[in-house]
Amino acid sequence: MESCFIKNMYDLNETIAADLFAGADYPWEVLGKIKDFIIELGNSLDPERFEKRGETIWVAKSAEVAPTACLNGPLIIDEEAQIRHCAFIRGSAIVGKGAVIGNSTELKNVVIFNGVQVPHYNYVGDSILGYKSHMGAGSITSNVKSDKTLVTVKNGSQQIQTGLKKFGAMLGDFVEVGCNSVLNPGTVVGRHTNIYPLSMVRGVVTAHSIYKNKNEIVTKED
Repeated sequence: MESCFIKNMYDLNETIAADLFAGADYPWEVLGKIKDFIIELGNSLDPERFEKRGETIWVAKSAEVAPTACLNGPLIIDEEAQIRHCAFIRGSAIVGKGAVIGNSTELKNVVIFNGVQVPHYNYVGDSILGYKSHMGAGSITSNVKSDKTLVTVKNGSQQIQTGLKKFGAMLGDFVEVGCNSVLNPGTVVGRHTNIYPLSMVRGVVTAHSIYKNKNEIVTKED
């Protein structure tokens, strides 16, 4: 599944967490490493640019954090990010430069690349959102299967056993997810793909596509 390789999904120049992906082929391989990586990276950040809050929270001095937001570590919020009213960050989260985490949005064990927007009532857990990807209002990542079995990434007849019980979605750079969509466990969406509103997505969606429903996925025209 070359389409799911990190190099085919993400511009690692657009995240403070680039070193997290070193040695991995698929993005979900780093989910279990996010917590420790944040602590290691956080302790190396420039105190002139980042304020340390408590033991494991680093917030860029240029970031905007609403007083009603709830921040739990380990957490890094990069420069010029916005954490808006009543956002809830449960921990093990990296929020990229200029990213927007909006009203009542919840994050847990995630890497949010630069310029990402999850601005309205979103849940993003055990997921990686690529550069300038956007989740419409009410769209969520479902990160645990209903039968609690381990997550398999499926692309037609191809399958990869991840060994993970918790796995939300891997969104490539510039992905647009329509309002009130559900990205089921093990969803992988390639770069520059659009997901229609009210979609229920499962498996691999190739880059440069428009996902209308599971039976209608079309290639974008140039």
